Amino acid sequence: MMETMSNHYHIPVLLQACIDHLNIKPDGVYVDITFGGGGHSKEILKHLGPQGKLYAFDQDADAARNVPDDMRLTFIPQNFRFIKNYLRLYGVTRVDGILGDLGVSSHQFDKAERGFSTRFDADLDMRMNQQSPLTAKKVLNTYDEKKLIAILKEYGEVDNAYRLVKLVTEARIEKQIETISEFKEIIKPCTPRYEESRYLAKVFQALRIEVNGEMEVLKECLSQCEDLLNPGGRLVIMSYHSLEDRLVKNLMKTGNIEGKEEKDFVYGNVKKHFKIITGKPIVPAEEEIALNSRARSAKLRVAEKI
Repeated sequence: MMETMSNHYHIPVLLQACIDHLNIKPDGVYVDITFGGGGHSKEILKHLGPQGKLYAFDQDADAARNVPDDMRLTFIPQNFRFIKNYLRLYGVTRVDGILGDLGVSSHQFDKAERGFSTRFDADLDMRMNQQSPLTAKKVLNTYDEKKLIAILKEYGEVDNAYRLVKLVTEARIEKQIETISEFKEIIKPCTPRYEESRYLAKVFQALRIEVNGEMEVLKECLSQCEDLLNPGGRLVIMSYHSLEDRLVKNLMKTGNIEGKEEKDFVYGNVKKHFKIITGKPIVPAEEEIALNSRARSAKLRVAEKI
């Protein structure tokens, strides 16, 4: 079944760095929370012996088609926010490494009908889980002005969010906004002429994060990782925007996503939950970016449970 997977589905970013930093033990237990095209998982399997185990999560039904026929791999077609519960179903309470590539897969961007890309015309969808009731269309047509502005500012850092939302709310009075091309036409007056792609990428990112509840999902998952890891186990997370990266950095530094330092009750020393392996995040080389432009914003952080 592995032949159905191709680089066209998703080119793994910083693949070698991810594998090297997982510090894989042949008989260890590992989790890939973002299976996608299976590129990272396939590489992990190469380093596992007959007794090693890999559990892979992905809520996207398309990802299930890429699962290799390998007894050491258990594919879990669920959102990684439920990581602890689903691992427990398989009798797993501790693991030796957790890998996450938080980027949207190339496949999702390139499949026009999914509505992730500004390059195609399609319904305003953007759902990673096709069973979810919330779409970008619903967000744009039903959210009030205040909520839409907050989403665009927080998740997309869209400078003229107020003007954009005014255009949207005025347009939807006349007719529901259905497609990407309709939406782009409506917001054309506030789209910078020479930075259209960059601007639309920010707007679409904000909508995608809201539709999929990405920040809440990540917070829930990260909050479970320390408990799941064995001492010496590695947490290897690749993020693609500052909101994600901040949560990952906070967890690795303080043991919690808020970044609040905990102090020893007796001596007042700051408690350390993780040993930071990467002082500064690892970023792709120019050669990799040239081959895969979506790698440009990737930041890889690694920590080891104490």
